[in-house]
Amino acid sequence: MFYSTNLNAELVSFSQALLKGQAPDKGLYMPMTIPIIPLEEIYAFAEKPYYQIAFEVTHRFLAGEIPDDDLMTIVKDAYDYEVPLEYICDRNYVMRLDQGPTASFKDFAARMMGRLMQYYLKKENRKLLILTATSGDTGSAVANAFYKLDNIDIVVLFPEGEVTARQRKQMTTLGKNVRVLALDAKFDDCQALVKEAFADSDLIHLPLSSANSINIGRLVPQIVYYFYAYARLHDRDHDEKAVFSVPSGNFGDMMGGVLAMKMGLPVKKFVIATNENDEFPTYLNSGIYEKIEPSRNCISSAMNVGHPSNLARLIALYGGMMDEKGTIHKDASMEEMRNELWSVSISDDQTRQTIADAYRQYELLLEPHGAVGWAGLLEYLKSIPENDSAGQLCVSLETAHPAKFPEEIEKILQIEPELPPSLEGIDHLSEHVSNLENSYEAFKNYLLETF
Repeated sequence: MFYSTNLNAELVSFSQALLKGQAPDKGLYMPMTIPIIPLEEIYAFAEKPYYQIAFEVTHRFLAGEIPDDDLMTIVKDAYDYEVPLEYICDRNYVMRLDQGPTASFKDFAARMMGRLMQYYLKKENRKLLILTATSGDTGSAVANAFYKLDNIDIVVLFPEGEVTARQRKQMTTLGKNVRVLALDAKFDDCQALVKEAFADSDLIHLPLSSANSINIGRLVPQIVYYFYAYARLHDRDHDEKAVFSVPSGNFGDMMGGVLAMKMGLPVKKFVIATNENDEFPTYLNSGIYEKIEPSRNCISSAMNVGHPSNLARLIALYGGMMDEKGTIHKDASMEEMRNELWSVSISDDQTRQTIADAYRQYELLLEPHGAVGWAGLLEYLKSIPENDSAGQLCVSLETAHPAKFPEEIEKILQIEPELPPSLEGIDHLSEHVSNLENSYEAFKNYLLETF
């Protein structure tokens, strides 16, 4: 069963949490109990393909809700692409989560969630209207995952001017059941409009749900690749713990990793690397949380988040309570959090320098988000020198394909990143996009008039 982080909503099943998206009290759903995977079973993942690991991890949350055969069909269909673990130096690796159909780590969550939603909707003969805000990659991954599904309509809101041309085109060139709204706003503004719509009694007749990382259906699949990386890379002759560095914006990716750790994954430390939106590093250091309003516009645009939604889940996991507005009503255990997490803010200048250095030293091609993660790992190892050894297993996450950010790559490295198949020809497609003013009344009227 799943509870709301605002602690004022009824317990629900996974399927109910999935289809609702956000709890009625504006909280986010979290599992009442976190299943544990024995260490020997984690080691055995080393011999299994990715989809099999996805089955083993996710069925622990879905047991009794979906037959094993159906779940296996879903994960096999969702994960039909490679997940490279690129060796860099010593025992440092980059996990490239950029090989899916929209060249972003969001594919891992969106494809699984879309198939689960379709499964339950068909069983119940229902339809859904998905509302999602995006700072870059979520919109394209979700739009592609739900594209042409008869029982789902989707509306994507994005901050115009803060996504790259290719990120934008991945959303706006689909049409059909995908509607895209461009706002002269920040990501946090777009996200606030979506959250307000969920809580609006005037819209109760609309079958609203979310595909942002506020949806538990996005979070559970993101647990899987941490188990995959550890199982493939760990030293089988020693019980070792890994350091993971996660470039973080809305904190869904990071929450998947922390839940994996709570499920038994051997982790020494999670490095939470943010861009110049440094509200979390400041909070972890001081114990005082203050949102950044408006969020700062950085070249790692998908991480331009001044108040991460999933922070409420993290606070809950460590014994505290934060509402949707960022007010902490009960303090989390800062001692436990600091023992397991380490956080740093990486500037745009550092990000660009990291892209240049990584390519020059290791022929490692990073885009801005992956560069924030790699820079965060290097900062951690520099700050905690006893962990900076050739024997320490470290995995940094690359969350998007460099070809999605050609302007920065060309400016820094004077090379044009090679296009993956998913981006070929996209620059020449026509767009289907509407402009909307940054006001809830305008958004509400759009929903009422359109649906």
